[in-house]
Amino acid sequence: MYAFSEKNLHEQTIFVVDDELVNLKLLDKILTSAGYTNLVLISDPGQVLNAYLEHRPALILLDLNMPGIDGYHVMEQLAGLDDPLLPPIIILTAQHQQEYLLKALEAGARDFISKPFDRRELLMRVRNFLDAHVAHRLVRNQKDHLEILVGQRTRELQETRLEIIRRLGHAAEYRDEETGNHIIRMSKMCALLAKKAGWSAQQCDLMLQASPMHDIGKIGIPDAILLKPGKLEPSEWQTMKNHAEIGGRLLEGNDSDLIVLAREIALNHHEKWDGSGYPRGLKGEEIPVSGRIAALADVFDALTSVRPYKKAWSVADAVQLIRDNRGKHFDPELTDLFLEDIESFVEIKNAYQDYPEQLHP
Repeated sequence: MYAFSEKNLHEQTIFVVDDELVNLKLLDKILTSAGYTNLVLISDPGQVLNAYLEHRPALILLDLNMPGIDGYHVMEQLAGLDDPLLPPIIILTAQHQQEYLLKALEAGARDFISKPFDRRELLMRVRNFLDAHVAHRLVRNQKDHLEILVGQRTRELQETRLEIIRRLGHAAEYRDEETGNHIIRMSKMCALLAKKAGWSAQQCDLMLQASPMHDIGKIGIPDAILLKPGKLEPSEWQTMKNHAEIGGRLLEGNDSDLIVLAREIALNHHEKWDGSGYPRGLKGEEIPVSGRIAALADVFDALTSVRPYKKAWSVADAVQLIRDNRGKHFDPELTDLFLEDIESFVEIKNAYQDYPEQLHP
């Protein structure tokens, strides 16, 4: 159970709402003499809402029968704020009929005190309700603070995870001397194409984070093949193609959404729509859509980027190759989405250049 000092309770803001100045002065005297130092006396019930938004009281003593806006209307206005920390309301009333009291409790009042006031009863009820409300507010504040801390820690973990993923992706790229920004361009293109294909914002973010690991399997390819400057022999090419399955094996055994998607991309981004791809020769919609998206983004960036063994293709030439391979290498619908807004993909390419001499359209 929470315990609070008298000083803490006595400093809490208390609203006293009554249209009769005599009652306001009496309550002011009783509460002040008991040590309460933060009283807000309100004779016009129409001012309660604005005063509440300014002061956020811990307790409200409210008269029911007032001209213009009565206590029921005041409670209705306060309830309309949907404040999760709405303070307790104690009704001040000379009414003793049960229907009035029940109506007040139904409207949101927590208790009532009959006029004329009994000083000891008034102070006991004020203290008890203040004590309960301050405890509730403390618990709520602690919960909010914990949620903030959890949110910060979650973001830190996500950022760390993403950084590890990027570094793994870079490790694969550096092994075969590809440019460091390839995985940035490729992943952003993947996320953009996924968005155009109707993926949710969360799914697009997963694509952005998972696609940098598309070539992680190259870590398992011998340097003699991976770094060979000339054309690969048929047997060497067969070894090179193993990187897709190696990537799939490296990323298996974890059921997080991110790793599941990364494995799917690593395993399938070299499959082709007509079934002539590798490693499993999947055809059409047998290929996971993530692999089909990655295939387009990977090929476009590879074609239009400088490599130690080749110059960059022009955008026009790369677009023509992709158009020619619609329905062969690439998913026809994804190809159409890609080509109808090619400018956006070119913007990504140009925003993350590696070399000044890289060609522009």
